[in-house]
Amino acid sequence: MEWINKKTILIVGLGLMGGSYAMALKRLGYTVTAIDTDEDSIDYAVNNSIIDRGSITADKDLIGAADAVVFALYPKTFVEWIDKYQQYLKPGIFITDVTGVKGCIVYKIQDMLRGDVEFIASHPMAGREVSGVKNSSDMIFRDANYIVVPTEKNTPQAVEWCMMLGRILGFRKISVLSPKEHDSMIAYVSQLTHCIAISLMTGTDLEHVENFTGDSFRDLTRIARINENMWSELFLMNKDSLISQMDRFMDELSQIRQLIVDNDTEGLKEKMRLSTERRMRFDK
Repeated sequence: MEWINKKTILIVGLGLMGGSYAMALKRLGYTVTAIDTDEDSIDYAVNNSIIDRGSITADKDLIGAADAVVFALYPKTFVEWIDKYQQYLKPGIFITDVTGVKGCIVYKIQDMLRGDVEFIASHPMAGREVSGVKNSSDMIFRDANYIVVPTEKNTPQAVEWCMMLGRILGFRKISVLSPKEHDSMIAYVSQLTHCIAISLMTGTDLEHVENFTGDSFRDLTRIARINENMWSELFLMNKDSLISQMDRFMDELSQIRQLIVDNDTEGLKEKMRLSTERRMRFDK
């Protein structure tokens, strides 16, 4: 594959995910550069050998030297960056992202891009409840899922390059979804789960709950420690899909509530058996 010979990879956005990509790619022998507006993040990454070089500005030489680019930015910032700086990208390269929504930005960026640069979207389903490059770890990719999100504008070569990137980073399962399929699925498996975790933490005025919880509550609310800037943007940019999944969840919860009201032991057991059966698939 041609991409194997591409040695310099630029990371734009050096937070948790960008730093984790950088760490993994550096370990694999690539020259890794980065752009981030936070000088402390760049200094930390250089001093800890996470990247080779970095800049707090969109340095045209750093951008032009890249053989591939991974964008780890908030969706709106990603679009703005492409609009301002795409002229510095090397002709013929592939670029990808880690963004948690696709339909509202993939087509927009593909329409904006020069004809000699190809954007193939992707979404690493990995992360931690902390943020910043100082919390980066390439271990978060192991046993995690990775989604490639092509459109009709993508070439087979770009799709294969993006899938290979997921494989070398160490993801367990690589899937391909359209932007619409991706946003519907992510609304359920990611955004809805964050809404539930937030609700569990904000739904009571009881004090010192942390003194009385067991593992189940702590596990369910781990992701309630949340980056409000990023997640509020993701929720609103995927509004229709998320609201649809929230409505379905509330209907299911209402069914379970009614089974309890009706003292329907068999109905409750059936729900629990179905839940257990489906959850066991995760452990295979």
